[in-house]
Amino acid sequence: MKSRARMFVALTRGMARIQKTFTIEIGPLKATGVPAILLGVTGVVLAGGITAALSRGASRLPETLDAARQLAATVNNTSPRLRA
Repeated sequence: MKSRARMFVALTRGMARIQKTFTIEIGPLKATGVPAILLGVTGVVLAGGITAALSRGASRLPETLDAARQLAATVNNTSPRLRA
């Protein structure tokens, strides 16, 4: 029983060390410990959701990208009448 307790203590100490050393820096955002782990897991889940959505809508993707390109071109075009 003592060896199991020692194993558990060693495992929890190792997990605590990993938790303290885990750091994520994204631009001005800096997270350390549990919040950094949660941000990492959230990023993985979000990437999986985006991948699934893109794979489902792959047949409609060219139409969507064309419409987005046209919208961006419309927004970027400046009308000479609006420069007054």
